Amino acid sequence: MAFFDSEIVQDEAKRLFGDYQQLMQLGSEYGKFDREGKKLYIERMEDVMERYRVFMKRFELSEDFQAKLTVEQLRTQLGQFGLTPDLMFAQMNQTLERMKQQLDQQG
Repeated sequence: MAFFDSEIVQDEAKRLFGDYQQLMQLGSEYGKFDREGKKLYIERMEDVMERYRVFMKRFELSEDFQAKLTVEQLRTQLGQFGLTPDLMFAQMNQTLERMKQQLDQQG
């Protein structure tokens, strides 16, 4: 079975990208959230980033041609911005850590 033919892969992709899009839309209102809302937003973003990291690892470990092609396309796209997938995740985590620190400073 091809990687993308798997119902599990398709379901996780739909859920992951749907959750990510929702969080991005919510993020535009982040400054208006109260402290608990900001904490919840950060926790959800961390969860989505971890799910995305696992999803990408499945692509990398797959022997499927399409999965390998997808990974190479992502690397090429990120490379245009001077990034690698690992660096992208590290920067996302740094951003979330800064958001946490700002919350802690606000008390």
